[in-house]
Amino acid sequence: MVVQRKYTAMVGGGIPSPTKVVVVGYALTSKKTKSFLQPKLEGLARNKGIQFVAIDPSIPLSDQGPFDIVLHKLSGKEWRRVLEDYRQKHPEVTVLDPPDAIQHVHNRQSMLQDVADLNLSNAYGKVGVPKQLIFEKNPSLIPDAVKKAGLRLPIVAKPLFAKSHELSLAYDEFSLQKLEPPLVLQEFINHGGVLFKVYIVGEAIKVVRRFSLPDVSKRELSKNAGVYRFPRVSCAAASADEADLDPCVGELPPRPLLEKLAKELRRRLGLRLFNLDIIREHGTQDRYYVIDINYFPGYGKMPEYEHIFTDFILSLVQRK
Repeated sequence: MVVQRKYTAMVGGGIPSPTKVVVVGYALTSKKTKSFLQPKLEGLARNKGIQFVAIDPSIPLSDQGPFDIVLHKLSGKEWRRVLEDYRQKHPEVTVLDPPDAIQHVHNRQSMLQDVADLNLSNAYGKVGVPKQLIFEKNPSLIPDAVKKAGLRLPIVAKPLFAKSHELSLAYDEFSLQKLEPPLVLQEFINHGGVLFKVYIVGEAIKVVRRFSLPDVSKRELSKNAGVYRFPRVSCAAASADEADLDPCVGELPPRPLLEKLAKELRRRLGLRLFNLDIIREHGTQDRYYVIDINYFPGYGKMPEYEHIFTDFILSLVQRK
């Protein structure tokens, strides 16, 4: 499919000015297309001179377009190869984002390493990652490995590869053997049952509150046993933005801290479209932990995403 460039902008007297439409080719799953390409976004994009065009994965990418930007969230080695080849042959096209950089955050072992290496601390707070352990072997060995690593119960278990949002909470050592590797085992940190989703679109940052797993007291820990599975914790229905929260729990992380964190991670990860799940340790004012990073998250749930995203697209083209 060949995209026709149009002349849409009007100058004084109604004479068309030669401002071309910004063509964004998108390769997304049907679910992502539905949640992201909502009518309001497409309408606003049209008004700003942006056209979204579906990419057909069954046709060579170089035979489609021409594109100014390629937006994608498809998986598989073959797609990564196609995209890398396209990037080499078409350096004038902005690919959001580089496939290798995306792979880095699909693996929960490497995902949080950049945050840990950053060891970010300033006047507004400190950002780290929970103590964690990667386990890919025999589950019967997990209790010993957890003890050796010094992880305290309860333990959060997540799939090593971030295609699944399912997580489990293990309350006792014996239950750890019931988990199914490959896994990331993270020390659970009480955080008032609220997490902060920090959406990053280029240099723009938007934060929303989401309900999360409730705190676990020492008494509960001594009484409970077993593994509790949670299919998806921070879903849209669990928005905490309208809830009457204790200010100690609900107060958003300081803007300067988030701006510094986002700037450093954009540089280290090589990504421009991602979000961070951040918690504040309960009982502290300034101790934050990044517990997850997602590439091209559900922006449709982000307030004002249509304006933020279209402004971002135009800024990419202007920089060229």
